[in-house]
Amino acid sequence: ENDARVKRLAGKIDRVLVDAPCSGSGTLRRNPDLKWRFDENELARVNAVQANVLRAAARLVKSGGRLVYATCSLLATENQEVVESFLAEHPNFTVVPAAQVLQAQGIAIDHAERHAPWFVMLPHLHGTDGFFAAVLERRR
Repeated sequence: ENDARVKRLAGKIDRVLVDAPCSGSGTLRRNPDLKWRFDENELARVNAVQANVLRAAARLVKSGGRLVYATCSLLATENQEVVESFLAEHPNFTVVPAAQVLQAQGIAIDHAERHAPWFVMLPHLHGTDGFFAAVLERRR
C-alpha cells in the first residue's frame, strides 16, 4: 500500500484477483481439525484483513476494470458480507453476475443460478472444496 511501485499502478489495472486470506472453512472435508483451530476472535481478525486487502486492491482497478474477490470459505461473513460492505463503501463498483462471466467463456457450472450473482462451489454439489468468488466492476 505504501510501496511506490504499487502506487504508480493505481487505477491502471484491467483485472485484479484477490485471493483473500480466510478461515479455510471450504476445506473442512479435507481438514476436519480446522473446526477446533478457528474461533470467533480469529474470524474477526481475518474479516478485518479481508476488508483491508479488498479496499487496497480496488485502488488498482481502472475504470471498466474488474476485481475478483475469492476465498476458500463457505462462511457468509467472509464472503457475501465482505463484498456487500465493500460495495456500500464503494458505489463506483458494481457486481457482475459470475454466471455471466463464465458463460462468456463457455463455462457451465451446475447450480450456478442458486447462488447468483456469486460464484459458489460446494463440496456436496461439485465434489470440490468449498469456494466463493465475486466479480466486481469499476463503473466507467
